[in-house]
Amino acid sequence: MKRLIKFLINTIPRPFLIWWSNTLKPLIDIFYRGNKFKDPINNKSYRKFLPYGYVNQRENALSPGTLSLERHRLLWLYLKKETDFFKKKIKVLHIAPEQCFYEIFKSLDNITYTTFDLNSPLAMVKGDICNMPFEQNSFDFILCNHVLEHIIDDTKAMKELFRVLNLNGTAIVQVPINQNSKKTFEDNSITDKKERIVKFGQYDHVRIYGLDFFNDLKSVGFNVNPIKYSKTFSEDEINKFGLIKEEIIPVCKKLS
Repeated sequence: MKRLIKFLINTIPRPFLIWWSNTLKPLIDIFYRGNKFKDPINNKSYRKFLPYGYVNQRENALSPGTLSLERHRLLWLYLKKETDFFKKKIKVLHIAPEQCFYEIFKSLDNITYTTFDLNSPLAMVKGDICNMPFEQNSFDFILCNHVLEHIIDDTKAMKELFRVLNLNGTAIVQVPINQNSKKTFEDNSITDKKERIVKFGQYDHVRIYGLDFFNDLKSVGFNVNPIKYSKTFSEDEINKFGLIKEEIIPVCKKLS
């Protein structure tokens, strides 16, 4: 199973991978039912989660029911427990929409939901994050997770996120972060896919962020609160939900 998943995510283009995974998801969901792990997104329990990773595969990372990863389940718990995302009337922009959230968010009566991406089949609006076709202060809530590490001019993308976010709005901007490094490492001369995997952890990544990422967000105007939300859960809950202890949720505000 590990080799199959690694082969699929490294060789199949993402639009086809989304279609393939959605097709097989109902069967996988039933096959892995049990009591050891629980996906808070669909509230179902499983005997195990699936391994996942482009290079080193993490055990019990991918939920069979929603195809959520650790960061998705943590974000869901944060949105549910700490925000009014599911209650307040808000305009939401979801960039590179994750399929574990897409149908749920689209069905919510309290949000006006817009998905955006250059290539994703789940995008309602297609375009470049560095030049988005939205007016200033258009959205009350932005979800932009594991996107910026793919973007050459990430500063321009951050400025666009700040521009289209409404005053007093919230943007959650997750990226893979090397928390042992103070500085982001990037080298635009690295274009070979195999070398990018070695240097950045994934063939389509162009950098590996350090802790200076939060200052980068602040430099374009955001008020930033890096939240290690897993710290609010017990060890048993972390294991049951399949979370990563040190995962950071960067909660960014556009203050008036």
